[in-house]
Amino acid sequence: MMTRTLGRSGIEVSAIGMGCWAIGGPFSYPEGTALGWGEVDDDESVRAVRRAVDLGVTFFDTADVYGAGHSERVLARALEGRRDQVVIATKWGNRFDEDTKVVTGPGHGPRYLREAVEASLRRLGTDYIDLYQFHLNDHPVDSAAEQLDALESLVDAGKIRSYGWSTDFPDRAEAWGNGGEHCTAVQHEFSVLKGGKTDVVEVCERLNLGCVNRGPLAMGLLTGKYTAESRIGSDDIRGSGGEKTLFDHGRPAPEYLARFEAVREVLSSGGRTLAQGALGWLWAVSDVTVPIPGCRTVAQVEENAGALEKGPLTAAQVEEVAKLLAPVL
Repeated sequence: MMTRTLGRSGIEVSAIGMGCWAIGGPFSYPEGTALGWGEVDDDESVRAVRRAVDLGVTFFDTADVYGAGHSERVLARALEGRRDQVVIATKWGNRFDEDTKVVTGPGHGPRYLREAVEASLRRLGTDYIDLYQFHLNDHPVDSAAEQLDALESLVDAGKIRSYGWSTDFPDRAEAWGNGGEHCTAVQHEFSVLKGGKTDVVEVCERLNLGCVNRGPLAMGLLTGKYTAESRIGSDDIRGSGGEKTLFDHGRPAPEYLARFEAVREVLSSGGRTLAQGALGWLWAVSDVTVPIPGCRTVAQVEENAGALEKGPLTAAQVEEVAKLLAPVL
């Protein structure tokens, strides 16, 4: 079983985690823009989480806002009796109404942080969170620094074991990596479609931080399921306009489809599925990467966990990917 250590925390996790955004079900902005992945079957979600544990996956990443608290509650149900076998990561930073499932605005500062962690602990049915992550990607560095003392107090109180920032900005990753004793990981968007290491990955390597990779399958593009003719409905973030990089109102972005086609053959080498190849590339690029592909079904869990048996791509394949993507980046 491939494992990773989450930075300087010493917390060991499986080299792949399970992203739990989709199992939260629907939630939205006040004007109705969908932020979830459509309707879900909670029973299937529970089966998927439990199957992941059976297959050796020990790292589960969620957020309080996913489904306006629903993802945390489903995860708690699935992990009942198995808490000591897993590492749970969740996030704070968004205010929301659990009844209407509407995101009402950002939430930050020491006071809100303490309220948010207690609410997540209740929903997760646990008395501690292994990795607690700030969920405001581009929040100002100076303002974010005001929360570090409160986070350290939560570590001292045993409420959390470590913390990090979910951000795509290297300056923010560096600020907390240098500023917080128990800051141990940065979560950022990273997939083979980037072509190589990002600045955030390099910060994680230099500061001994775990690098949690959201979007490792590019919101599904890297599974090969979507083509230029695909259209995703408005009840899904990819079709609602809530995500406009990889998809634009349900239509896969042509430039990212071109990148995918360029590396398709490399990813499917060695009997891998495309998804398994995409995960193998992430492991090959850096020793600190922990991809967290989202799953809603047992079948998805089984395919993704199967990447652990195939392992990383080779250094030569990583170099080949870089060359293939150079003309389209």
